[in-house]
Amino acid sequence: MTLMTLFTAPKPFTNPHIATIQRNAIRSWTALPDVEVVLMGEEEGLAESAAELGVRHIAQVRRNTSGTPLVSSMFELARQLNDSPLLACVNADILLLPDFVDAARHALARTERFLVVGQRWDLDVTEGMDFSSGWADHLLTDLNVRGKLHARTGSDYFIYPRDCFIKIPDFAIGRAGWDNWMIYEARQRGWKVMDATESVQIVHQNHDYSHFADGKPHYRQPETFENIRLAGGKRMIFHLMDSDSRLVDGKLLPARPGWIKFWREVEIFPLVKLHSYPLAQVTYAIFHPSRAYRDLRAYLHRKSGEPG
Repeated sequence: MTLMTLFTAPKPFTNPHIATIQRNAIRSWTALPDVEVVLMGEEEGLAESAAELGVRHIAQVRRNTSGTPLVSSMFELARQLNDSPLLACVNADILLLPDFVDAARHALARTERFLVVGQRWDLDVTEGMDFSSGWADHLLTDLNVRGKLHARTGSDYFIYPRDCFIKIPDFAIGRAGWDNWMIYEARQRGWKVMDATESVQIVHQNHDYSHFADGKPHYRQPETFENIRLAGGKRMIFHLMDSDSRLVDGKLLPARPGWIKFWREVEIFPLVKLHSYPLAQVTYAIFHPSRAYRDLRAYLHRKSGEPG
C-alpha cells in the first residue's frame, strides 16, 4: 500500500511549452517515494505521455458541457483506485520535492481529518529538466536565484485523508473558485487546515494562457463564475490566510497571529462556526462596505436586466 495517490487532469500536450512543463512536473512526482501518480482525462497526447512516463492513466472522467473535467469525478475516481491513506490533487505544472511527502507523513501523524495547502514558488522553465542524481538540489539552487514566492491566493495542491471531501460540487478543473472552496469546506467542517508553506517548496513553472481560446487567465473564464456559484457564492472564496494552523518542521502550530488575521476570523465566523450565509453577508458588508455596495448594485442590475 502506497502512502499517497497523486492525481491531476493535465492540459492537452499539443502546446510544446505546456507539454514540456507538464512532463517535468510528472517526472518530479515519479521521483518521490511511496506515491502513485495518476493522470486523468482524454486530452490529446495524454495517454501517450502517461505511457512514456510510466504512470497510470484514467480516461473516463465526467465533464461539464464545455468539455472540462469535473473535480467531483476526479476525486471520486482517485478514491476508488487504491487504498492509500492519503490523496493529493496537484496542478499538472507543479514540480514537487521530497519535502512534499515528508509533510504528508507529518500531517497524518498529527490528526485524522485535515487539509494541507501552501504557497507556491513561480519559476520560468522553458526546457525539459534533468532528473538524474542531485536534481532536487539543483532546482532549489535555481529557485533561490530566480524564483518568486506567489501571493497567498490560489492553491496548487491539496493533501487530504481519503475519507475527507467525499462530496464535492461539479466544479470545472483548471478554473478559479474550487480551490478556494476546499479551504472553506475544511474550515466549516472543523478539519485542520494546515499551511505548509514553511515546510514545503512547490514550484510552479510559469506559462501563458494560450491554451484558452480567448487567451484570458483562468480566473476570467465563464467556468470560473460557475465554480463560484457552485461553491455557494463569493463569501465561500477562502484563501491561504484562512488556514487555522501551520505545519513547520513536522510540528503543528497555530496560524500566525495578527490584527489582519484576527479580524478575518471575525469576518468568517458566521460561515465556519454558525454556518449562516446571511450573517456572513452582514459581516462582509461591515468589513467591506464599498465592495458590498458594488456587489449589491451589480446584483440589482442583473435582476432588472439593465447593463452593469
